[in-house]
Amino acid sequence: MPGRYILSLALVFAGAAVAAPPATNAWNPPRTPDGHPDLQGNWTNLTNAPLERPQNLGAKEFYTEEEAAQREKQSAKPSAARPEPGSQADVHYDVSQFGLDRSQAKMAFSRRTSIIVGSEGRIPSLTSEAQKRAEDRAAYNRVHQYDGPENRSLSERCILWPNEGPPMLAAGYNSNLQIVQGPGYVAILQEMIHDVRIIPTDGRPHISSSIRQLMGDSRGHWEGDTLVVDTTNFTDRGTFRGSSERMHVSERFTRTDADTILYQFTVDDPGTWSKPWSGEQPMARISGPLFEYACSEGNYGLPNILSAVRAEEKKAGKQ
Repeated sequence: MPGRYILSLALVFAGAAVAAPPATNAWNPPRTPDGHPDLQGNWTNLTNAPLERPQNLGAKEFYTEEEAAQREKQSAKPSAARPEPGSQADVHYDVSQFGLDRSQAKMAFSRRTSIIVGSEGRIPSLTSEAQKRAEDRAAYNRVHQYDGPENRSLSERCILWPNEGPPMLAAGYNSNLQIVQGPGYVAILQEMIHDVRIIPTDGRPHISSSIRQLMGDSRGHWEGDTLVVDTTNFTDRGTFRGSSERMHVSERFTRTDADTILYQFTVDDPGTWSKPWSGEQPMARISGPLFEYACSEGNYGLPNILSAVRAEEKKAGKQ
């Protein structure tokens, strides 16, 4: 993975896990000066629930109290014994050395069997359009993936990671974010990788459909104590699981107690999936602060890969 990861001090985020209360909680949140619920602070969206439900669980949406307690106990254990020598896990740095192991980070525990809600609990099937797009992309990459930096992935180039969304999902580690509010705006800074979403809440319309952005164009409004964010105008770069520029994401942020925000989202992309799908997960308060994610400064992998291919091409040319 690229980067010096000076975020390795994330051990400060370690602490007791919290469980998300039900969304029907009548708790009255603190307010900002303009009267809206105060979502500000440092949070983590690291959770024990996978995005998709394991197939052996069928339509089971929730673990029992006993099953959830056992999963919580298991999550507190350090990850891994020594990996196989020479494997990718072996040559990558030991995340536990830097406080980045999941057992060392605060986690928002959930009884859900998957972040995706509903009886299926899985991402719907791809449309024929999306299948062809993926096949065409794979065929192109087989020939051109090493032509230049623009042919490498956005995350490899330290531009954008898929977890940043929207929808926003936990990364492998550093799954932390900071929310700041002001009159007419909500801003969300994500530690992994380094981007800020600036969300107007003053009623302005979306930008022109001719303008496309990697993270889309977000507009927010309040429905009671819930912040609702509508995002359109994505690019065709497919930064979220191969999505298309037709993707539309709706998000809901509801503070359910002093230490928890319930995050819910719906993804509708007729250019990629056969039907819309939704998910929800808790976000837990952390002490912070967030740290700089230094990615480009230590991204030796990208120039090394490209220079190695150029050397191979030169060698082949001489032969």
